Amino acid sequence: MDTVKDKRKSTKSETTIKISGAEAIIHCLLAEGVDLLYGYPGGAIMPVYDELYKFQDKLTHILTRHEQGATHAAQGYARVSGRVGVAMATSGPGATNLVTGLADAQIDSTPMVCITGQVPRHLLGSDAFQETDIIGISTPVTKWNYQITRASEIPEIMAKAFYIAKSGRPGPVLVDITKNAQFEEFDFSYKKCKGVRSYNPTPKPNMGSIEAAAELINTAKKPFIVWGQGVILGRAEEALKAVIEKAGIPAAWTIMGESAIPTSHPLNVGMVGMHGNYGPNVLTNECDLLIAIGMRFDDRVTGSLDTYAKQAKVIHFEIDPAEINKNVNADVAVLGNSKKTLELILPLLNENKHEDWHNEFKKRHQIEFDTVIKNDIHPTKEGLTMGEVIEEINIASGNKAVIVTDVGQHQMIACRYAKFEQSKSNITSGGLGTMGFALPAAIGAKQGAMDREVVAIIGDGGFQMTIQELGVIFQHQIPVKIVVLNNDHLGMVRQWQELFFEKRYASTVMVNPDFVKIAEGYHIESKRVSKREDLKSTIQKMIASDKPYFLEVKVEKEGNVFPMIPSGASVSDVRLK
Repeated sequence: MDTVKDKRKSTKSETTIKISGAEAIIHCLLAEGVDLLYGYPGGAIMPVYDELYKFQDKLTHILTRHEQGATHAAQGYARVSGRVGVAMATSGPGATNLVTGLADAQIDSTPMVCITGQVPRHLLGSDAFQETDIIGISTPVTKWNYQITRASEIPEIMAKAFYIAKSGRPGPVLVDITKNAQFEEFDFSYKKCKGVRSYNPTPKPNMGSIEAAAELINTAKKPFIVWGQGVILGRAEEALKAVIEKAGIPAAWTIMGESAIPTSHPLNVGMVGMHGNYGPNVLTNECDLLIAIGMRFDDRVTGSLDTYAKQAKVIHFEIDPAEINKNVNADVAVLGNSKKTLELILPLLNENKHEDWHNEFKKRHQIEFDTVIKNDIHPTKEGLTMGEVIEEINIASGNKAVIVTDVGQHQMIACRYAKFEQSKSNITSGGLGTMGFALPAAIGAKQGAMDREVVAIIGDGGFQMTIQELGVIFQHQIPVKIVVLNNDHLGMVRQWQELFFEKRYASTVMVNPDFVKIAEGYHIESKRVSKREDLKSTIQKMIASDKPYFLEVKVEKEGNVFPMIPSGASVSDVRLK
């Protein structure tokens, strides 16, 4: 604050500073503890960037190569660090390029604040150069948004933005600031937001519901837990672990909940959903009690709702009341932060083992291993498989890496076979399924956890959607490890065409460039592997490196991901081949 020392004036309540709106934005960010943000400058946001230049010692700005990259980097940072990610862009196309990242963050509950410049107030609605109604455009894909037209609004709105983004069920917020508001001077003071009228982000737990849930759990013969990202967002990992261990309940995860409990935990029975594990999917329709914790019954998890767990009582632990009874009716709804509600129910639970029930999961796991897993990670065929690449990364990293995945076959394979011992280790685009997510998200993830190994697993299709972000890795020497699993196809689309469209491979063949040469053009150490005998040593070298590394692995062209639940089918209809 030394740069504004002479502008201070004292009042009875607090110190105020006469500064411009642009400088006020910077002070708001600093007051919220922001020390890193991603963005791309332009005319309508230039006053803020001019002030940002003066605060380089306190606030690091990463120039991404596309505004969408800025949002995904902010998401990766937020997901690993647990803090609010920040992205900034100019008006018009700069703002609209944020929309995909906003939508991704909204459906995956990622705390993010996006700041956009806007044309001056007197030009609003005139179709001025680079004017777009970003408030109207972003309303469906943000938790909250607001357009600032006067500098005096900045402190209150920015404080509210950060509070809303990180409270309750997190999500993205967009603040649009007209250029006149950036230039105007006003008496600046800042108070963090501690509440918003009519907004109750964290419902108070009801002990009656918790007692009713405990009664169902204690009397169940075949209870089954499915947990989602709400456990991670609520910092409820230890509480969940204590519950499943005391009650002896098999527990499975959605892809957004993966890593909350170590992969090696004996009660962790795997992944549910379209490409989830065989046992958890089939036995969803055989349990007598389904306990959903911090998950929203997404269609990729439930398959056909007409047949989903109809034989079971349902308990839903959830922070967002809008999710209760939205897709699956709950016999008991437990509202509140998952850490708090799980801690409250724990002393009410009986000690139990449910050994016979747990053995049912083991039997089906063995069927899946013999039919699918063995061939995926220990193949006898000549071509390299995606599964064996993930297994080698597990071994080389000691199961300690943060795995950031893009969208497609490689995503499902990575989620199935990556092994985790620490929470916040699986970073992926779950609800929106955004190709191009992984590379910029890996940049943010690494900057959010510099002490951890970060490996981006990407397909050849998704890589080319945000390939330009290699420039950020080169410029800032961010030691991200990039693995492109190249099958020269849009693999997941090709798989559906093979299985359900009589092998009519319409527009799924990729004629790819030389990825290694492109990475080398960014001065990133690179290698291509196409033979099994070279795979282990190359991955070990990559993980051991303290610099950015790019690895392209040529995998078999027609490898399919199984198990698989056909779209609209029952979870009981999961296919092993």
